[in-house]
Formats: sequence, C-alpha cells, structure tokens
Amino acid sequence: MKSIYINGRFLSQSITGVQRYALELIKAIDLVIDVDKQLQKSFSFELLVPSEIRYEPELKHIKIRKVGKLKGHLWEQLELPFFARMGLLVNLCNTAPILKKIQTVTIHDAAVFANPSQYTLTFRLWYRFLYRVLGIKNGKIITVSNFSKNELQKYSKIRAENLKVIYEGKEHILNISEEDSILQKYGLKKNRYVLAVSSNSPNKNFHAIVKAISLLEPMDYDIVIAGGSSSKIYAQNKIPVSDRVKLVGYVSDQELKALYQNAGCFVYPSFYEGFGLPPLEAMTCGCPVIVSNAGSLPEIFEEAALYCNPDSVTDVAEKIALVMQDTDLQNQLRQKGMHHVKKFQWDQSASQSLLVFKEALK
Repeated sequence: MKSIYINGRFLSQSITGVQRYALELIKAIDLVIDVDKQLQKSFSFELLVPSEIRYEPELKHIKIRKVGKLKGHLWEQLELPFFARMGLLVNLCNTAPILKKIQTVTIHDAAVFANPSQYTLTFRLWYRFLYRVLGIKNGKIITVSNFSKNELQKYSKIRAENLKVIYEGKEHILNISEEDSILQKYGLKKNRYVLAVSSNSPNKNFHAIVKAISLLEPMDYDIVIAGGSSSKIYAQNKIPVSDRVKLVGYVSDQELKALYQNAGCFVYPSFYEGFGLPPLEAMTCGCPVIVSNAGSLPEIFEEAALYCNPDSVTDVAEKIALVMQDTDLQNQLRQKGMHHVKKFQWDQSASQSLLVFKEALK
C-alpha cells in the first residue's frame, strides 16, 4: 500500500480562496475514496497538520494527524518533509517544502510575478524563489485555470507538460443553509441591492467599487459591501456616507449565501484572478454576476457573466446600473449562470487530482 500525505497547514489559517479550495477538495477526495474499493486497498491517506489548527474537517478515510512542534513556514519546510518521507506529499495552497522530493503542489496563480508592487520585498523574493525551485524539482504541478498555466509558464519557466489544469467546484455553497435574518437586519429587499465583497488585496480592485458608488447616485437600490473584520478597511477606502450603502462587515457562510441568493447582482471587478471562486458561488446561488474582463475570469465564466473594464470606474458603474435597471437582463444572467456552473464539480476535481497523484507516485 502506497502512502499519500496531504499538507494540512491550511487548517491553521483563516479560510480564504486557497484554503476553501483545499478544504473542499479534500472532502471530495474522501468521498471518492469511499466508493472506490480499489483506491482503499492501494493507498493510505493522511492529512498532516501542525499542533494548533483552527478547524477540523469530518473525514472518513483520510486520517488527520498532528505532527511536529513548529508553526507556519518553519513547520512546512523543516518538519513536514520528515513526517511525509515515506510517500507522496500533496500541497494544495501554493507552497511546499523545498526538501521533499516526491510531491505535487497546486499553484493557483502567478500574481507575485505579475503584480510585484502589491507584495513586500521579502514575500516576493521567497515566493519567486520557491516557485522556480518547485518548477524545476517537481514533475507535477496543478493549477486552476489555463490563464494561470500560461502565467506560470511565462514567469516560472515551468514546462507545459508538467502543468495540469483542474478547475474548482461549487457544491460547497449548495450544502450551506442560508441565514435570511441578515436581510431583515439591514433592511434589504430581494433583487434591490448590489453585493460586493471587500478585501485588503489590491488585486480585488475594491477602490473601483467605492468610486463607482458616487457615480450611481441617485439610485433606488442599495449597495451591500460584505467582508472585513473591522471598519478600518472602509475608513481607509473613504466609502461615501449614504443610507443606500450598507457596510455589513464580516458575515458567516450562511449569511453570505442569503446575500448571494437575494442580490440584484454581484460585482467583482478584480484586476487579476487565477480562478474566481466568489463569483462562481454567487452564480451558483442564482445571482447575476458582473466580473472584470481580466485574468482568468473570461475563461471561467464565458458567456454567463457581464463584463466590465476594471481600469474604468465609469464602466463598472454603468454595468451595475445596466443590470439593476433591467429585470430581463437579470433573469437572462441568472439562467445562463445556473446552466454554466454545472461544469464545475468538486468530485470531478477530486478524481482528476487523484490521477495526478497516482502519476506522481510512479
């Protein structure tokens, strides 16, 4: 029986895009193992985690084991390769131990190369070094879009035959029970608000949303901005004071699903994306989606979304107004979106990933 170890460092981190990917992929792999008796006979699976983790997924066939005494990068680089020395190590969140020979790594994008000014010097140097080393040493690297594949080839010189594109899934949002009380709490009416999710990352182009608000006045709908654990991000971005702008701060997954389901549209004017999970979640919930025409977004959403120019605040505002003033367009986008998301399934992601793992073990 061959051993497959999974780097569980992400369980010690807050859940953002890459952590969500890792968590949902592992749960999907566990379900694939459950119905594949040959897989159960041929491989053992262990999720190796540091001593302190924030949450623990319920898994049937993947054993969770706490190992080592260190934390963060030191745990990953120094202790993890020792405990995974007897088999394949699977890394799902962009990083991997340099000293481990037999491993796979999922690299979600090449933003650290494409947009270096958005990262500290130390961060840039470390990730540039890491990606290039992993590209040389590792035979199998997974990424989440053809856009990211091309970017990694361009910047990290990874050969095309060593890169496997596997799309993410969307079922996790369907398995969450919505919490509609957030609508009453903020006086929100179905289809009469625009939903955006704030982020500190300059890539997300939050400033375009903020500036677009002033161009949308007067309006007969609300702007709902979710995300952020404090009011600092709102103060820093100088959001206009208005009774039509609802700053709801951090929301639970259940509250976010309710916001997705009842919004007139979801806007995501990102400058750079390796995949784009939030708009996929919104689309899965039947929400009309506006995304930028940059990065991987046109590849992922094709004809199911309305596109805006992330460099033009005016265009962002015009596309929001267009959707919010046209119920026929809203319905068209909903129907296209609900059909389009059928192609993104975590069980397919898991099955394709397992094939990569098996190939790496040969």
